[in-house]
Amino acid sequence: MPIQLNMLFVIILGGGWLFSRFFSMIKLPSVLGMVIFGIICSVTIKPYAHPVIWEIAPFLKSFALIVILLRAGLGIKKKTLAKVGKPALMMAFIPCLIEGTALTLIVRYAAGFNWYVAGVTGFMISAVSPAVIVPSMLDLKNKGHNEVPTIIIAGASADDVLAITLFSVFLGLAGQNDINMFNAVLSVPLSIIAGIVSGIIVGGALSSFFRKKYQNIRATEKAMILLLIASLLVQVGDTLHFAALLGIMTVGFILLEKNEPVAKELSLKLSKIWVIAEIILFVLIGFSLDINVAFNAGLLGIAIIFSGLFFRSTGVWLSTISSGLNYKERLFCMIAYLPKATVQAAIGSVPLSMGIAEGHTILAFAVIAIIITAPIGLFGIKYFSPRLLNYKISADQP
Repeated sequence: MPIQLNMLFVIILGGGWLFSRFFSMIKLPSVLGMVIFGIICSVTIKPYAHPVIWEIAPFLKSFALIVILLRAGLGIKKKTLAKVGKPALMMAFIPCLIEGTALTLIVRYAAGFNWYVAGVTGFMISAVSPAVIVPSMLDLKNKGHNEVPTIIIAGASADDVLAITLFSVFLGLAGQNDINMFNAVLSVPLSIIAGIVSGIIVGGALSSFFRKKYQNIRATEKAMILLLIASLLVQVGDTLHFAALLGIMTVGFILLEKNEPVAKELSLKLSKIWVIAEIILFVLIGFSLDINVAFNAGLLGIAIIFSGLFFRSTGVWLSTISSGLNYKERLFCMIAYLPKATVQAAIGSVPLSMGIAEGHTILAFAVIAIIITAPIGLFGIKYFSPRLLNYKISADQP
């Protein structure tokens, strides 16, 4: 007899929360506790889970990604972004491209995947985790160091969008027989530009609307409207094939620039929504795992993940050569760019759901990436931030 949907959500939310609290108590990332609980559920109750959960899981994962990218956009001011613009731009593209390309080659020859499925795998793994990075960097900004955390937030958020965009391109190629490679390559910059433009338009319209209705709409209602519009933007982006997730981050950026009081309200509400969205996202990725495939992919997966981290760190060091940061700050950027979790949790099961033969193995790589890099990255950020960064209050700190 299947476990009813309401009871399944009680198990996911309650168990995920308890495991996250326990892992926090023993000084490990809370997201790791959620994933471990999901894996336990996969072994114990997965055969009895109500089938509807797998129908709504993609939306739930997408919703969680929307929340964290909106939070990222709402945490970046124009003055600060202008100050760190070039380093953030370099951090947005170079590490992702170097790691994703290297992983594509490694997966192609080490795992025996064809080029397109190797590209899907490489750029799925290459994305950094806004769920780990954004809250940590916002905390550092609140403590007084504005420049480095802003570079990392802006770079990491755009890094995710680039990784997801290239993941989507390779995913489309993997399912086609007649491929126009020129059009596939051209689609990447066009997708990014379209995403930014859509975010500017939507952000400007929402800012104007909230300014006119500021007193008539509660903060909770404003957050609901923002999430509805952002979800609709993702749907439009999926239909028209542009980087809607970059548009979502741009919406937050425009709202902060044009209507700061509303942006602060929204940021506070989204931080509360994220508490639930985070649990669902990370428990579901563990829940989706085929434990037998994970064991079979274990050693290969670990080798692939660490290879990717080496190339990513190389990309970060190259990106910050002319940034004006000192070597300690550049080293911290390398550490902060290690954790992977959110994007892998959100898209790791997509190839499996689309019927790609290697889907179970790709999902196993996603889970292995989370289990290895999330604790390393979070520990590195917490331990090394006071040792590598000089805290100073900036005049334009939000």
